[in-house]
Amino acid sequence: MSGLIPSRFIDDLLSRIDILDVVEPRVKLRKTGKNYSGLCPFHQEKSPSFTVQPEKQFYYCFGCGAGGNALGFVMNFESLDFVDAVEMLAKSIGLDVPREESGQNKQVDMRHAALLRMLDDISAFYQQQLRQHPQRERAVGYLKKRGLSGEIARDFGLGYAPTGWDNVLKAFGSDKEKQTLLLEAGMLIENPDNQRNSLYDRFRDRIMYPIRDSRGRVIGFGGRVLGDDKPKYLNSPETPVFRKGEELYGLYEARKKLRNPQRFLIVEGYMDVIALAQSGIHYSVATLGTATSASHLRILFKLVPEVVFCFDGDNAGREAAWRALQQALPLMEDGRTARFLFLPEGQDPDTQVRSIGAVAFEASLGKATGLADFFFDTLSARTDRNSLEGKALISKLAQPFLEKLPKGVYRQLMFDQLGQLTGVRVSAPMPAPASPPPQPTYPEQQQYTPNRPSFGRPPARNSPPKVEWSPCMRMVNLLIRKPDIIGQVTIPDELGEIRTDDRDLLLKVVEIAQAWPNSNTGELMSRIYATAYGSQLTELFGKELITPTEGMLEEFKDILQRLLGQHRNLKILRDTKRKLREMHSEDDPAFSGQPPDA
Repeated sequence: MSGLIPSRFIDDLLSRIDILDVVEPRVKLRKTGKNYSGLCPFHQEKSPSFTVQPEKQFYYCFGCGAGGNALGFVMNFESLDFVDAVEMLAKSIGLDVPREESGQNKQVDMRHAALLRMLDDISAFYQQQLRQHPQRERAVGYLKKRGLSGEIARDFGLGYAPTGWDNVLKAFGSDKEKQTLLLEAGMLIENPDNQRNSLYDRFRDRIMYPIRDSRGRVIGFGGRVLGDDKPKYLNSPETPVFRKGEELYGLYEARKKLRNPQRFLIVEGYMDVIALAQSGIHYSVATLGTATSASHLRILFKLVPEVVFCFDGDNAGREAAWRALQQALPLMEDGRTARFLFLPEGQDPDTQVRSIGAVAFEASLGKATGLADFFFDTLSARTDRNSLEGKALISKLAQPFLEKLPKGVYRQLMFDQLGQLTGVRVSAPMPAPASPPPQPTYPEQQQYTPNRPSFGRPPARNSPPKVEWSPCMRMVNLLIRKPDIIGQVTIPDELGEIRTDDRDLLLKVVEIAQAWPNSNTGELMSRIYATAYGSQLTELFGKELITPTEGMLEEFKDILQRLLGQHRNLKILRDTKRKLREMHSEDDPAFSGQPPDA
């Protein structure tokens, strides 16, 4: 559902929620004075550095820098966006989330909700057919032949679409409006040449695999034929609720089973995902009839630091792997890993794990080919790496790909490896500034975000806190800890003219604090946590601040005056230089910037 969530509802929700009630079911805590501590759920550690402060309704990890309020914890722990986290918290205490809807948005949301209800009902229908249909033995026999248990079929919601042209049509298309909904959901096909029977079921005589989104809602289906019909596998078409390039089969089930996975394995088929899960490997996902996209990888890298691609070892498999590598390159930030597992000819993950067992299969993942090795081996295979001409060609082929890598140590190491391969040192050019990815539109962002450049990408979940105490950062820290400062200080428009990297962060916090001058620390954090600035703010809040509470206002004023004073002095200097240039002839070499005549 789209539309703004009223800020008053966010305030009310957080006032009713106790952060201990949110964290304790998910993290084992013990009382330490007024606070609680435990092992951080966001990174691996042996001694507790994770603390919950009930008095401030705040959590913070001194090991990895994760921090925030109850809403932020749910976002991080459950890997949810702002809106879904609000809905989860609201549901936990029996509240419905209100929306400030426009008429058009409301109609779209109602349509989407109707499609999702319809698809969920159809999924239940298919599961019932697998249990009760007279021809169920054909479907059950196929699943048993593939080695699946009843439990795994239940966990993945497997079903059966019986033979016949109109089973779904008869069960759910009782009137014209419902038939239109079924068409829009991709469950019916229209044949305009046949006036009497123009509508018929898309899926017939197939094992049905429901495709779920991150919230577990059925958004489409995949079907595996039991007879001789073609194609062997058939997916739902693109619909208003199903976009193939942005969804991964099995991701919901994996996240439901594993709270803190360390890697994801990308395979090609539904049965691969299910067979691996039955063998205890619950972190595999499959693309939905499309090649792996950058959107797929962004989703996975948000959750884990390592992705392993699984392909056949033949030429087609290696070509698919090369395409996947190209999608991965721009996302290979420091700390991320991509590997490529090539299976023996004639094997897929399903048959391989049954053949060698789960332990050996997982061991093979650790030995999978790294991105760098696969990249350079592939290029080297196209030329003679021992000749001067071949080395020059490798360098020419490699550099356009390597320039897609984001700035960091990994980028430099890849260029260093190219230099070792060719025998010529290759310096890593600075990456061209990329357009910032579109930020998800959260309710609070729609209300607060000005048309200013983004402060920057929030740091990765497991990265250590990095705080440089610039004047702007110091002011932000003071303002977060003591929000009522904003009502006691006049912030001149001139502050927006200063030229520092941290200016936009400061202006953002000032803007929100001015809009809600009576906010406490927790409320201020809740209003900005979903924005791109949230991670920086939680890191700052977790740092020790020496200034006592009663001295924060004076320090804030002092820093503000120093910032403005420096800006004014620079402005005077620039104006003086400009006037001097105007006073002299443009022909004067001393002021024209041109070298004097010899």
